[in-house]
Amino acid sequence: CAGEENWVDSRTIYVGHKEPPPGAEAYIPQRYPDNRIVSSKYTFWNFIPKNLFEQFRRIANFYFLIIFLVQLIIDTPTSPVTSGLPLFFVITVTAIKQGYEDWLRHKADNAMNQCPVHFIQHGKLVRKQSRKLRVGDIVMVKEDETFPCDLIFLSSNRGDGTCHVTTASLDGESSHKFVGRINVYSDLNDPVVRPLGSENLLLRGATLKNTEKIFGVAIYTGMETKMALNYQSKSQKRSAVEKSMNVFLIVYLCILVSKALVNTVLKYVWQSEPFRDEPWYNQKTESERQRNLFLRAFTDFLAFMVLFNYIIPVSMYVTVEMQKFLGSYFISWDEDMFDEETGEGPLVNTSDLNEELGQVEYIFTDKTGTLTENNMAFKECCIEGQVYVPHVICNGQVLPDSSGIDMIDSSPGVSGREREELFFRALCLCHTVQVKDDDQVDGPRKSPDSGKSCVYISSSPDEVALVEGIQRFELLEILSFDSVRRRMSVIVRAATGEIYLFCKGADSSIFPRVTEGRVDQIRARVERNAVEGLRTLCVAYKSMAPEEYEAACRLLQAAKVALQDREKKLTEAYEQIERDLILLGATAVEDRLQEKAADTIEALQKAGIKVWVLTGDKMETAAATCYACKLFRRNTQLLELTTKRIEEQSLHDVLFELSKTVLRCSGSLTRDNFSGLSADMQDYGLIIDGAALSLIMKPREDGSSSNYRELFLEICRNCSAVLCCRMAPLQKAQIVKLIKFSKEHPITLAIGDGANDVSMILEAHVGIGVIGKEGRQAARNSDYAIPKFKHLKKMLLVHGHFYYIRISELVQYFFYKNVCFIFPQFLYQFFCGFSQQTLYDTAYLTLYNISFTSLPILLYSLMEQHVGIDVLNRDPSLYRDIAKNALLRWRVFTYWTFLGLFDALVFFFGAYFMFENTVVTSGGQMFGNWTLGTLVFTVMVVTVTLKLALDTHYWTWINHLVIWGSLLFYIVFSLLWGGVLWPFLSYQRMYYVFMHMLSSGPAWLGIILLITVSLLPDVLKKVLCRQLWPTATERTQRSMQHRAPVDAVPSSDRPLLKDLLPQPRRH
Repeated sequence: CAGEENWVDSRTIYVGHKEPPPGAEAYIPQRYPDNRIVSSKYTFWNFIPKNLFEQFRRIANFYFLIIFLVQLIIDTPTSPVTSGLPLFFVITVTAIKQGYEDWLRHKADNAMNQCPVHFIQHGKLVRKQSRKLRVGDIVMVKEDETFPCDLIFLSSNRGDGTCHVTTASLDGESSHKFVGRINVYSDLNDPVVRPLGSENLLLRGATLKNTEKIFGVAIYTGMETKMALNYQSKSQKRSAVEKSMNVFLIVYLCILVSKALVNTVLKYVWQSEPFRDEPWYNQKTESERQRNLFLRAFTDFLAFMVLFNYIIPVSMYVTVEMQKFLGSYFISWDEDMFDEETGEGPLVNTSDLNEELGQVEYIFTDKTGTLTENNMAFKECCIEGQVYVPHVICNGQVLPDSSGIDMIDSSPGVSGREREELFFRALCLCHTVQVKDDDQVDGPRKSPDSGKSCVYISSSPDEVALVEGIQRFELLEILSFDSVRRRMSVIVRAATGEIYLFCKGADSSIFPRVTEGRVDQIRARVERNAVEGLRTLCVAYKSMAPEEYEAACRLLQAAKVALQDREKKLTEAYEQIERDLILLGATAVEDRLQEKAADTIEALQKAGIKVWVLTGDKMETAAATCYACKLFRRNTQLLELTTKRIEEQSLHDVLFELSKTVLRCSGSLTRDNFSGLSADMQDYGLIIDGAALSLIMKPREDGSSSNYRELFLEICRNCSAVLCCRMAPLQKAQIVKLIKFSKEHPITLAIGDGANDVSMILEAHVGIGVIGKEGRQAARNSDYAIPKFKHLKKMLLVHGHFYYIRISELVQYFFYKNVCFIFPQFLYQFFCGFSQQTLYDTAYLTLYNISFTSLPILLYSLMEQHVGIDVLNRDPSLYRDIAKNALLRWRVFTYWTFLGLFDALVFFFGAYFMFENTVVTSGGQMFGNWTLGTLVFTVMVVTVTLKLALDTHYWTWINHLVIWGSLLFYIVFSLLWGGVLWPFLSYQRMYYVFMHMLSSGPAWLGIILLITVSLLPDVLKKVLCRQLWPTATERTQRSMQHRAPVDAVPSSDRPLLKDLLPQPRRH
């Protein structure tokens, strides 16, 4: 709802359920949920109705249900079994799969809800099940136990009143967090108010570490805990293939209705002659003559709908689901995407988007931790304009006897030494790093005075890289870091009683707040380090008088205890306190580029994918990284759309100037929409910062915002790469959304490793999380997770390519084989007086889609490789052949449909004219209608199976077994079905029909001729297109055939199931 982000849940909780005395205040008991976690979707009672409701929301399932009900209500030409059995099979398989998955969720919920918890009841420590916890209970948690609900920390056995927790089960971060005790003094009669913040909160799912026990009060339980709220279902993403399937389904529904209407009209035209309507051998009864004409016509229309309903492939959805589910294991099993250093492999969180990996047009990537290692190495610091490095370097060599941090230039004076001391004191104090010095810690005991190395633990690797010393100071206040402020501060009291505020942060947030210091020299050094790709941080301080500190405390206290707009008031308080600072210096740390990141980006650009880098770093640092990873090349002309340029010119002028630049040569040459690697044109790279993006996205009173957006998008389309720097997390999602809903509607992919990337990962069509050092928030919220950025290359260019090729063939083939199946039935009505007589037997109608033709296409959609894995890795340009849903466009869909119509015409009229007046058996007997239908059905099953065999490039023994085995199964079934008098059948019309057909020589000849004629157009089309208009993929296939013999065994890394599929053959 509107304004939901400003909603605050304020609740009053009485610790230990101690209610206030009567008359003290108005007391209204509030009801809160119990502590049960429910992640399951169904219960025992609602599983059947709820599951059926969800399944029948699918248009194909609902359609077949209606058809089944029509068959039960009125007299139709086919048995209700023909529609009911396939529908029952589809519904049952899906229900079993979803029921099993939900049973596993129930099992996990019960294990969590029944675990024992210690809490205080009537002054005694009681042990009960977790689900019986209530808001207000005082809970005791021991070391290595998990917090059973969201708690406010009251006390611990540690002397400093803190505890250590790990949140690995929540976000994957194994580093220790620190939670401070809330101190409440009740010496006064007035109630004492103390602020409650994130530092007092223990979240469900976190684990207590290095603390013997703690006590806390339950404030959020069950489904109101943060963990439960975060894990609730996200918006469903749908792939382009699924959307195409639904559109094609609607087209076929229209074809079905048209067929039924045409047949209904023609039936009454046919029956307009009295001798046709009432032949002498089939006179109508009086009640039939008096029946309403409209009702009769409507009943006939429904009967024709039932007769032709098999054109809608109900089993396609189940086959697609099985293909996606089973196919997703190929990513998980890929050994090339396993990272031995971290011991992590790829994860598939959803299999619904497999084929979308083969359709990506835009990639939005984070920089730190995604393109880089997020492993910080301290390089240098600049104090008062003087540069210091970790060791003295002489002619590129580190002197062996040197240690510590030394100056490059001459030694500083007395004032310089004071600033040095303040600078390093700021680094030592302005952070959240702590030293583990307790006796009972994980690992060896550490002590600052013991001479042993100390282990620093923090939630940020940057801070560990900067901390170099320890001195006793009293910490008074922490002004915490966030992505909007981009800085943090601490207020400390020295042993001498002096009070200091130390502040560190990004240069853009520190320099505007500085009034003293060598700003120009330090700014120049910061910019130089940024150009070299180093991450920079500025450090400043100020001394605070006791009166100033008291005023700051009152300001912070008022903001912290505010129940409304607390964040806004805290930000305003921080702004007032962090001003009039004295600049001390800056630090530079290096974040190295990940292995093969440059090769991956180069390959993705060759594949026609545009890569955008979205980062919170400053422009110079990010640009240097983009050059290092080959996003920008030396001949790339950089265009800037930054705040600095907009201050010099108006936004309108800057946008139009950039637009003229990139569109200068568009009159003579058309830029490839996908690739920025055009040899004939100048490559452009755009750099935009967060402030400029805000101006572009900001709605204006004159409504010109949309014009700015379109102009900005036009510039971006003509740039080979875009760098967005100084981006807030929500701005990253805004950029993705802007491209996602542009007029081309491109498929977008977002990849990142931190919590600040989750918004853009959720926004993009496909979200990929990198399992990095910033926790697993990104990996847990993504559709797929990979250990390193380099694995994105194989995921898209190989797995994505294969997934799309396979599922697009599956969808088109399903519609093709159903056209082949049902169009002869339509043609047959012209020869049976539109009497709704079926051409095929009931068993054939029922089993065609679920037995005779289902397994070969499923195996094809799991194992087909039209070119080898090594070829796709080596030649990224092959990815362009399948771009923009190329294999499911209307042109391809129309070809498959008309191919099905042609084959259906050949099946029916070939059999009809060949055996119309011909003696076909040695006894002089002619074929009856069931023999004709069986002949048509036999030719059809063989033809559609051989069509799939012709499309198969990657042959293994499993393909041979399934394709030829399915044909053998059809023959064996037909022999049994027609060779036995089945007692449960009310008719025996198929008895001996199949054997009668096979005993005829002309029937065998007819089958062979019709199969050949049916397959000939498709073979000719393939040959002509390959010779005259070959695609890049077809040229690659031809070169592979020339380079290696047909019987050659491919390299061991080619098959995806190389252990299961020995000695594959490629044709």
